[in-house]
Amino acid sequence: MDPAPPSAPTPAPPGAPSGSSGSSGSLIGGPRWYRSRIRALGPFVALIPPAIVGIGGAALLRIGDSRPTGIAGLVTGLWAAPGLLVLGAPLSDTDLHPFGIGLSIVVWLLIGFVASRRATRDPMADWWQYWRHYLWAAAGILLGVVAALVVVGVVFREALL
Repeated sequence: MDPAPPSAPTPAPPGAPSGSSGSSGSLIGGPRWYRSRIRALGPFVALIPPAIVGIGGAALLRIGDSRPTGIAGLVTGLWAAPGLLVLGAPLSDTDLHPFGIGLSIVVWLLIGFVASRRATRDPMADWWQYWRHYLWAAAGILLGVVAALVVVGVVFREALL
């Protein structure tokens, strides 16, 4: 009757405290577990800010009827759904908007994927690094949206705004 060798790890029971081993062999709350968590959830977490901003932009367009609320609603809506710009928004037909929103979801998932991969290159990755990479990409999209609206405003002599 030999006991198990001391080097054999014992799996943690379900509901074990955070210092125990998970199913992948890494400590729950440890660096490897945290990195895998960022990589798994990062693309989906990337959808939260555009969803909030998009809902806010739609509310601005519904509630307000002034020029400032229209501009703010347009910019926030196009930032949340940059795929609409590809389809010609704000001048395109509204029948294409669901396709543009779907395209935007794919864009934000890709941004979240890239941000999660870039953040987890560091062995001690955390969510702050994820958000840093994410915000750089989001700022680039915002800059592109504003530039596109400026071009539309110049071409149409501010008839849009």
